[in-house]
Amino acid sequence: MHTLPRMFCLVSGDDDLALLPALATAGVDGFQVRDKHTTTRGLIALARAVREAVGGAVVTVDDRVDVALAADADGVHLGADDLPVRAARRMAPHLLIGTTCRTPDAVTAACADGADYVGFGPVFGSGSKAGLPEPLGVAAVAAAAGVLPLVAIGGINAGRAARVRAAGAHGVAVIGSIWRSPDPVRAAKELAEAVR
Repeated sequence: MHTLPRMFCLVSGDDDLALLPALATAGVDGFQVRDKHTTTRGLIALARAVREAVGGAVVTVDDRVDVALAADADGVHLGADDLPVRAARRMAPHLLIGTTCRTPDAVTAACADGADYVGFGPVFGSGSKAGLPEPLGVAAVAAAAGVLPLVAIGGINAGRAARVRAAGAHGVAVIGSIWRSPDPVRAAKELAEAVR
């Protein structure tokens, strides 16, 4: 089983993939491939390209167990409408499997189903994904911590990363604080320092 990263950077085909090696060197130890607008073949190609670019960092695929397997990724992250964790665990017992949760009860259920970690959020307001529910806040992280490793997502920057880690989160997942930064590599370094 792979070591669970302290920081996942979500990657789509719209991002500057040339920056991936530098982001990995800066301390990003996990990359989650998420692209809702490409074909299955395109997603496999993207996951393979990310895997090749980031050295030993963990690479997971959003939503798609089949793509994770086809691309030799390390894991998969499943949302509420995706393949159930229990089924994914049967299909791919060697993969790192995460799922999205918003409550302590959901975290407990994910643990029973065989998840390795949960993506917990949105903790703060985020502009990276439309239609998100209200932010949960740092207190919700503390309330849900302790059953499975929590990876906090939603509006995470370096200062907020330190706060969610102090509240009991294992790590963070980020999009905008890296990709929308004027200096993505420096932003990654600051985030990596905050979650160590």
